[in-house]
Amino acid sequence: MRPFLLCVAVLFAVSSLSAQSDLDELMSQVLSRRDDNWKKLEQYVLEERERFQMTAPDGVPVYGFDREYSWFVREGFFVRSPVRADGVTITENERRKQEDEWLARQRRRQARRDARDGTSSAITDPDAPPGTVDDILKQSIEPDFIQAAYFMRFRFDSGQYALVGQEQIADRRVLKIEYYPTKLFREGRTRPNKRIRDKDQEIDEKMNKSSIVTLWIDPAERQILRYDFHNIDMDFMPGASIARVTAADATMKMAEPFAGVWLPGSIALTAKVMLALGTVDARYTIDYQDYRLATATIKVQ
Repeated sequence: MRPFLLCVAVLFAVSSLSAQSDLDELMSQVLSRRDDNWKKLEQYVLEERERFQMTAPDGVPVYGFDREYSWFVREGFFVRSPVRADGVTITENERRKQEDEWLARQRRRQARRDARDGTSSAITDPDAPPGTVDDILKQSIEPDFIQAAYFMRFRFDSGQYALVGQEQIADRRVLKIEYYPTKLFREGRTRPNKRIRDKDQEIDEKMNKSSIVTLWIDPAERQILRYDFHNIDMDFMPGASIARVTAADATMKMAEPFAGVWLPGSIALTAKVMLALGTVDARYTIDYQDYRLATATIKVQ
């Protein structure tokens, strides 16, 4: 009887290893496709809506805002132009002022990057009209909307995925997969100060241990349709004596603005924050809409 049980155990272990290997292979392909898609973000401009709401324990709003922006290319840089704030249209003078300030900040960031790397920004074709893809080449630093999209840009982490089951999203049959990260917060920081590097590493390790990511994946397209990011442990963050985050989650939903091209559609962060007045609910969302190729001058209406 024992040899039989031993054979069954061996077969089960081999089968489990094979299933995990298949899942790892799928996730390797999925994350590779994700990176390829997100690289395409630099080809597009878009509209952005940013909202924040903080609500007291009795449901009364404490603080919040609702802002809309338009992204376009100016003088070789992505510029975030304010359109409306809390439903009020931004005046032409204020919009131009904020655009100029944004462009100046991006130029300074690019100059610091060039000085650090010993490089110089690419020079665009002087005959190219403003807002063309050629005009983008001056900016090697990632625009803010791309940095926001990379919020969940974790690396492939073999053996850390578990298949939960199948679900339906719209008209697609998708796989629900849980990821228990060891590399979610480890992006190879190069801080010059050893004390800061050590602190970064400590934060990375704590966040990796406490976080779980749930992914909904279209297996046919090797495409992530949604990320849910749970249990962000914030207790070690500075200021815990003033405001303690007792729970935090994040969700990113992908959109297909063009056939076969998947780009971020929305990001939502929710948290419970413990203050002197009690626990308040906080919600921050960004919606990305109206993606279009940066091939012509784009003006805010």
